[in-house]
Amino acid sequence: MPEEEKDIEAAENAEPAEPQQPSQKKKIALIIGLVILGLALAAGVSLFVVTRFMGDMPNNGGGMQGTEVSRYHDPGVFIKIGDPKEGVLVNVGGARSSKFLKASIIVEFNPNNHVVINEETKALQPDADVKVNDVATQFLRSASLEDFDATKQEEFKTQLKDTLNNALGGAAVYDVYITSFLLQ
Repeated sequence: MPEEEKDIEAAENAEPAEPQQPSQKKKIALIIGLVILGLALAAGVSLFVVTRFMGDMPNNGGGMQGTEVSRYHDPGVFIKIGDPKEGVLVNVGGARSSKFLKASIIVEFNPNNHVVINEETKALQPDADVKVNDVATQFLRSASLEDFDATKQEEFKTQLKDTLNNALGGAAVYDVYITSFLLQ
């Protein structure tokens, strides 16, 4: 029995062992802190991605943001430039050139721009109609023959769209489409 007494006595005199709970509490607090930090980082990255790469989405009104044309927009109003049947017929290549261009050019307008588009008829306002035809004719007449090359068609359409937007103010034109093109 003396051994049992020694064990009991040793147990009473020994310093009590520290419980594992404070160490576990620190680990749990560290894990919770890391999870919160991870969630905050994920939220920050998500916010950056949404604002940076999806900033061109339309706002709640479906309209435009600033003066840039959104990649995602309301369906536009398609209007043919020039004569409704014939399209546009102009001489191109300078004053001494005997080249003529006959083209059907359709412009997609922003339906929310009521200065350019009549809300009821979905047609161009009279003053906008004059501006569009004048600007398009002047643009086509001032273009060189090299500008009409098939490899430069997208650049040509972008320049025409930008010229029309500058004349009409803001983002009135979504896109320009060429449905027929005859240069002779």
